[in-house]
Amino acid sequence: MTAFLTLSAAIAEYVHDGDSVALEGFTHLIPFAAGHEVIRQGYRDLELIRMTPDLLYDQMIGMGCVRRLVFSYAGNPGVGSLHRFRDAVEHDWPNRIELEEHSHAGMVNRYVAGASNLPFAVMRGYTGTDLPKHTSTIASITCPFTGEVLTAVPALRPQVGIIHAQRADQAGNIQLWGITGVQKEVALAAHHTIVTVEEIVPRLEPLPGAVVIPGWVIAAVAEAPGGARPSYAHGYYDRDNGFYREWDLISRERARFATWMEENVLHASTAG
Repeated sequence: MTAFLTLSAAIAEYVHDGDSVALEGFTHLIPFAAGHEVIRQGYRDLELIRMTPDLLYDQMIGMGCVRRLVFSYAGNPGVGSLHRFRDAVEHDWPNRIELEEHSHAGMVNRYVAGASNLPFAVMRGYTGTDLPKHTSTIASITCPFTGEVLTAVPALRPQVGIIHAQRADQAGNIQLWGITGVQKEVALAAHHTIVTVEEIVPRLEPLPGAVVIPGWVIAAVAEAPGGARPSYAHGYYDRDNGFYREWDLISRERARFATWMEENVLHASTAG
């Protein structure tokens, strides 16, 4: 049964040092409020998983939360590099992080395998690339029916999945729409899923193209209006493009980054 908790209580209940945690959102509905609460509660040695690490993971890496990153693309969308990510990779600051790199297709297939309770996924990707030389979780497999050589990637089953959505109803069912990414797959693959939402409503109204995730796969719902900012929540608020540009300057220098995080995250009130 879905628990309705404050955001701070939900993170404290389900996240632990050393956990594998997937905070997913693609272009919008990125769970910034939840990630900031993970930072505030001081978790360490996390294995962070995400198809497209951007500003949120840059912040979590720079604050020393991360031991390992499993990903397919990392960058400040439309702007450039993630400077805290690069500092950790190039200079081990604030700590060394391990990398496991995949393609977008590889990550999606891994999530789908996890959501399907299968040990691995089979795909035609990676042929002709160098990723199999550098990523141990990519392997060749021969089809027993045709003899075709394909690629296998292991399922992703994060200990904690965290997503943001527009609405939840009072039974804990989740509704999201717009660019939905792999939130549904994460919710089904994770051992525990936390969902932050813009609002809790008596019942979910049908919407064209909306995804509904049933409450029975959700461990906790936390109401967190604005919980995706500076990304956007379709139908609620727009993307703060100016902040994405500003982050490039904030994050370039360690001292300026630390000051900004101290003022805007560590001492900020938690949503929900």
